[in-house]
Amino acid sequence: MRKLVYFVGASIDGLIAASDGSIAAFFPLPDGLVEHLVAEYPQTLPTHLHEAVGVTVPSGRFDTVIQGRGTYEPALAEGISSPYAHLEQYVVSTSLGDTGDPRVHVVADPVATVRELKAREGGDIWLAGGSKLAGSLFGEIDELIVKLYPLVLGTGKPMFEGDVDATRFALVESTAIGTGGALLQRYTVTR
Repeated sequence: MRKLVYFVGASIDGLIAASDGSIAAFFPLPDGLVEHLVAEYPQTLPTHLHEAVGVTVPSGRFDTVIQGRGTYEPALAEGISSPYAHLEQYVVSTSLGDTGDPRVHVVADPVATVRELKAREGGDIWLAGGSKLAGSLFGEIDELIVKLYPLVLGTGKPMFEGDVDATRFALVESTAIGTGGALLQRYTVTR
C-alpha cells in the first residue's frame, strides 16, 4: 500500500513558515541542501527548476503530491499553474475553483482523497504542506521527513495545525546535510 509522507522543511522550533505564510527566512538555503535533494529527492523540486539544478529524471519514491491552497498559490502567482508537472498533483481547497490546468486536481476532502490514492497502485504520496492540511491529514500520515533548517523563527506556522493527538514516531534516519547545518530526519509513525 502506498504511504502518505509529510516531507517538509522546518525551523529548529518546528515552524514551517512565518505567520503570514512566507518562507523567506529559510533562504538562502544551507550549503549542500539542494545537492542532497537533487541526489535523494529530485521529485520534490519544482519542475521549472529541474534544468537549473541538474535534475534530468525526477525519479524517486513519490509519484503524487498533495498540497494546500496556501502552498500552491505562490507558484500560481508566478504564472506556474503546474509546479510539479512531473507528479500527479492535488490541491486541497474549497475556494480555489478550477486552475485551468488539467494536470492539477482541486479537491475539497483531503482525507477521502488520500484514502482513495492510497488504495491505488503507485509510488508514495508526498504531502507538501501546509500546516492546516497536515493537521487534517495527521491520522493518514505514515512517515514524516523533516528538512531541519538551522534557524529559529520564533513565531509562525507549526508543522501541524488543529487538533492533533499525541503520537509517537520512530526515528529511522538522521543525516547531516553538507556544511550548512541542515539535518534530514526521517520518522515512521508507531500507531
